[in-house]
Amino acid sequence: MITTQNSVLSGAPTPQELELINNYTVKPLSADEVYTFGIVLCDNEIDRDFERFDIPALEKLAELFVGKTGIFDHSMSGRDQTARIFSCRVETDDSKVTSAGEKYTKLCARAYMPRSEKNAALIEEIDAGIKKETSVGCSIGRSVCSICGKDGRIDPCAHIKGREYGGKLCHRILCDPTDAYEWSFVAVPAQPAAGVTKSYRADEQTVKTVKRLSCANEGVTLTKAEAAELYGYIDELEQLAREGKEYREELICDVIRMGAAALPDMRGESLSAICGTLGLEQLRELRKAFSGGGKLNSQLSSTKPETHSGNSEFRI
Repeated sequence: MITTQNSVLSGAPTPQELELINNYTVKPLSADEVYTFGIVLCDNEIDRDFERFDIPALEKLAELFVGKTGIFDHSMSGRDQTARIFSCRVETDDSKVTSAGEKYTKLCARAYMPRSEKNAALIEEIDAGIKKETSVGCSIGRSVCSICGKDGRIDPCAHIKGREYGGKLCHRILCDPTDAYEWSFVAVPAQPAAGVTKSYRADEQTVKTVKRLSCANEGVTLTKAEAAELYGYIDELEQLAREGKEYREELICDVIRMGAAALPDMRGESLSAICGTLGLEQLRELRKAFSGGGKLNSQLSSTKPETHSGNSEFRI
């Protein structure tokens, strides 16, 4: 996760900026009705999850984030929409090199919000440098291992993020962004949740995470997004298991109740022990038989039709 500090350039928009802003408004706004400021959304430095964007990804995100709204702490409520990005650009600092050996490159954006009583306090906090940290939510197409170049979403490798191999730090390179969701002011940037949120298609990602765990010979490091998706998957499985257990218990109760009526000489404990060894399909068949929907045939009963010998006079 990356927490980035925005370089605040607050104030009235330029005529060119106002023209861009009015593309998103219902009615044209004047310069004195709008507050604009600058933010740094993300960069190509390795983050705390041992992941980083490559430069082409930042360039693609510059296109995707135009028009996206700003919120607080990644809240999905429409009431928390605060500002909107109207332009983005990628900036490179030739004098600074990242830990991966690339020129430091960052994704910068310009955002606006209406000057209103509701936003007055937030504008003051931005001007005072209180609101400085931002984070973004986006979807990434590929997560490439920095050691072997394999896409961990398709072909997981044995390299573990955060470890060194041959003196090189293993991390994941995030490539090919597919969507940008939102950007957010984070209230407590020191918390692990602050920073860039990378997400993938949950179903495929979860299955691949499980496969990676099952074939790992040693510890596996998960991102917070992967851990959250895996937790959701486990929670869903636990719910299904609970429902399945309840159904089986109800089925066994039905079989014991019906079996006690059909076989009065058999103790309930014996029926319960027998049911405990049966699968669902066998239990369903037994319930059907006990309920009269099927016919129970004893293995000791004769399958031959009963015949009369004609010696009834010798019966006592």
